[in-house]
Amino acid sequence: MSAARGPATQPADGGDRARAARPVTGGDRSGVPAVEVRDLHVRLDGTPILAGVDLTVAPGEWVTVIGPNGAGKSTLLRAVGGLLPAPGAVSLFGTPSEALRRRDRARVVATVAQSPVVPAGMSVFDYVLLGRTPYIAPLGRESAADLAAAYEVLDGLDLAGFHDRELATLSGGERQRVFLARALAQGATLLLLDEPISALDIGHQQEVLELVDRLRREHGLTVLATMHDLSIAGEYADRMVLLADGRVVAAGTPREVLTEQLLATWYRATVRVIPGARGPLVVPVRPHPPPPPR
Repeated sequence: MSAARGPATQPADGGDRARAARPVTGGDRSGVPAVEVRDLHVRLDGTPILAGVDLTVAPGEWVTVIGPNGAGKSTLLRAVGGLLPAPGAVSLFGTPSEALRRRDRARVVATVAQSPVVPAGMSVFDYVLLGRTPYIAPLGRESAADLAAAYEVLDGLDLAGFHDRELATLSGGERQRVFLARALAQGATLLLLDEPISALDIGHQQEVLELVDRLRREHGLTVLATMHDLSIAGEYADRMVLLADGRVVAAGTPREVLTEQLLATWYRATVRVIPGARGPLVVPVRPHPPPPPR
C-alpha cells in the first residue's frame, strides 16, 4: 500500500471508516465477554498443543497468559486472532470467530506479533497505514479518513516526527510504539500482544506497557497478552492465566497465580514472591546454596 497524498476516493462505507479512526468498544452487549474460549483443542503437525483450554476476557480487561516455554501461549493468541482454525471454540464480543469474515474480524481484533515482519525500506507512516487495510475495498486506495486516522494515531503516540523514517532505523522501543500505532489505526477493540517487551530493555519495557495501559483506559480497549517476565506481568494485568502442557492450570488475580508453589510446580523454578505495591514481585533464588569454603 502506498501512502499517496493525492485526492482520495471516498468509499461507500466512508462513515464507518471515519468512525474507525479511533478505537471503539465492542458494542452495547452488556455482560458479553470480549473473548470467550471454550474447550479449545489445537494440533499442529499432528502434535497436540492445546487441550481443552477455557478462557474469558471481559471488555476493558487486561489478561496476561504466562507459562513455561512450549506451553502453547502464542498458539492460544493465534487461535483467538483467527490465525488458526478453532471451530466452535472462540467467540469475540458474542460472535463465533468462524462466523466473522476476515475483514470484519480485522475491525475487531488487532495482533502485535512477537517479531512482526516489516517490508524492507518501508516508512513509519506507510506501515501504520497498513492498519487501515480492513476499510479499503479490493483494488481501492486509502481515503482521506484513512490518512487522517494514521496521522492521528502517530501524533497520539508521540511519533509525529517519525512519519518518513524507515522503520528499520528505529530503536526497539520506537518500533514497538509503531507496531502499536498500526494496531490502533486498525480501529480494533481487542489487542492481542504476544511478548510485546521481550526484546526491550527495562526502560523501554515500562514505556511500552504504560502506553498500552493508558490507551486501554482512554479508549476502552481489551488486552490479551503473553509475557515471560512474571513480575512485570503481575504489575499490569487485571487477571493472569497460567498455561502448562497445553491446558490452564491456574487463573485469577496476579496474587493468586504468582505463588511460590505454583511457580515451583509448573516452571520447576525456585523463587521468592515478595508483595509489591501493584503486584507480586518474583525473584529467582538459587535452589541449593553452595557449601561454605573450608
